Amino acid sequence: MTATDRSLQLVNAAAQAAADRLAHDIIAYDVSDVLSITDAFLLASAPNDRQVKSIVDEIEERLQKELGAKPVRREGDRDARWILLDYVDIVIHVQHSEERVFYALERLWKDCPELPLPEDAVKTRGKAQEHAVATGDHTGIAGDPEGELS
Repeated sequence: MTATDRSLQLVNAAAQAAADRLAHDIIAYDVSDVLSITDAFLLASAPNDRQVKSIVDEIEERLQKELGAKPVRREGDRDARWILLDYVDIVIHVQHSEERVFYALERLWKDCPELPLPEDAVKTRGKAQEHAVATGDHTGIAGDPEGELS
């Protein structure tokens, strides 16, 4: 089984929305073979809580406007460190960079096929590390004892 066309539409629109709001390290996995509850996971991160919320708001607005999709569940708003949007066909995780490194969801799904994403989303790979180097905040980036983002 593979992700449906509808799931791929949602993933691509959400990934583009996240990229437009300067999300870092956007990646999507086809989890349809290992999970029966959803077809795909989309992961993105940002260096601060305000940007996490902005990315999530943009994703919700874009999916509603372009595809008529509303999440059936939205969790994690209070702290905006990790917000989950459940669209049934796809689940979107937007995490603060520190949470992204700590929970390392990529490691859980690394055996699942990666889904193709819009070019703008692909270009976000490695942005968390670039941001950390530019700001001098090396907490949780590759090579740091806190973990890796890959």
